Amino acid sequence: QVQLVESGGGSVQPGGSLRLSCEGSGLSLSTYGVGWFQQLPGKERAGIASISPRDGSTSYAYYVKGRFTISRDDTNNKVYLQMNNLKPDDTAIYYCAADYFKEDWGEWTPPDQHEYDYWGQGTQVTVSS
Repeated sequence: QVQLVESGGGSVQPGGSLRLSCEGSGLSLSTYGVGWFQQLPGKERAGIASISPRDGSTSYAYYVKGRFTISRDDTNNKVYLQMNNLKPDDTAIYYCAADYFKEDWGEWTPPDQHEYDYWGQGTQVTVSS
């Protein structure tokens, strides 16, 4: 059974940091592009960061660039989202998702949300003083 499990969410004060983890089971994340998504209260889910398989190229939404860092640890089948200088506006549920991509398909680019193959259940992040 394939699963993605997020962890590391919680409550933090403004300016604080959290590191979210996305752990895969039943699949090898090294062959997947992985995205992190943010669902703000009352809003639709939106992509904020992604990392390609194999070469680890990254991309970010402009409003998290410089504060959030996505990375992957293929040995442990995990992808991380380091979140620094958190703001109250970052309060949201965070999801990871994986998109299978064969090596001979060329260069991976983040697809539309509906094209991701697997999703985690989400982890809540609350930023408040």
